[in-house]
Amino acid sequence: MHTTTSQTPGSEGPSRPVRLIRNEATTEIPLHLLFRDEPEPRPVPVGAAVVASRAGTGEQPRIRRPAPAKPRPVAEVDPALVERPARVLPGVAGVAAGACGAAGCVAASWWAGVLPPLVGESLGLSAYAGTGLGPAQWAAHAAAAALGLFGFGGLARGETGRAWVLGLFGRYRGTVRRTGLLWVNPLLLRRRVDVRLRHWRSGPVPAADGDGVALRVVALVVWRVRDTARATLGVEDHETYLRECVEAALARIPVETPGSGRGSVEASGEALTRRVARDAGAIGLEVFSVQPVCVEYAPEVAAAMHRRRIAALDAQHRASVLTSVVDSVEDTVTRLTTRGLVELDDYERKALVKDLTVAFCAGRGEQSP
Repeated sequence: MHTTTSQTPGSEGPSRPVRLIRNEATTEIPLHLLFRDEPEPRPVPVGAAVVASRAGTGEQPRIRRPAPAKPRPVAEVDPALVERPARVLPGVAGVAAGACGAAGCVAASWWAGVLPPLVGESLGLSAYAGTGLGPAQWAAHAAAAALGLFGFGGLARGETGRAWVLGLFGRYRGTVRRTGLLWVNPLLLRRRVDVRLRHWRSGPVPAADGDGVALRVVALVVWRVRDTARATLGVEDHETYLRECVEAALARIPVETPGSGRGSVEASGEALTRRVARDAGAIGLEVFSVQPVCVEYAPEVAAAMHRRRIAALDAQHRASVLTSVVDSVEDTVTRLTTRGLVELDDYERKALVKDLTVAFCAGRGEQSP
């Protein structure tokens, strides 16, 4: 490293010396550029991560923005599986069509001359020889029979709390929620769905509390079918799907036992309800409540947790008894001294406190079971 002195033309004296560093692989680099002061920090946007610059290099701080969190995928609903009302007719239309078909069959038989005399007399028809069963008579019979079967075969009775999901050749054609006598196209496939408010009580389901201790939980679920199309056609069995949703929620959300001190069973029930309602809503089920009605330890840890609970209750009982005894001794000594019944020095006070404590503890021990 060496220094050079340069002089600008027209200047009276030598200029300020510039210190340079030079070697075989690099060109001349002014030394003051290597050790220049760091620039003042620029304001950093909120929510951005800053990568520190390397000291002595003049490198500016780089701002690195955090990657946006990926949203949780939401179950997409097929537009073809959204419940919509089906086209049905009042039951009177089916009865009328069936009656017309039956009357047409009788008329065609009378026209062909094959109507039994007893039937004709009961209907008030005169005897008619007829022309026999020709193509026209067979066609009239077929048309009247088809009309009668189509009319009577489509009659259905709608019940409160029940619905029909209709399909034709594998395609959803609508849902019938009406009640009373209805006429539904007999060519449509009908699937009955219970849309009433229902309760389901699960069996013992594996779960865990906040500390990871294994539990067995029995949950009571209040639910109903809101969208019959998705509940019937979206999954193979919506009741089985609901049971699996409850089991999955119990496996992920801790359930607190009564008296654990970490939380209430009601709070666990609210968390379970939100989780199951979100998962079951994708298939058209509406979940109102998921409440643990029976929470017990798993068989493999039940004995150990029972001993732990007994030890905790025993320690709590001892602490309460000791607090009561100390309060009683303090009250007794205070009353004796303030009323002037006895005059005690420090040694006598300590002895009295000791004797009273032993007496009160013995008395409480005899009273306790």
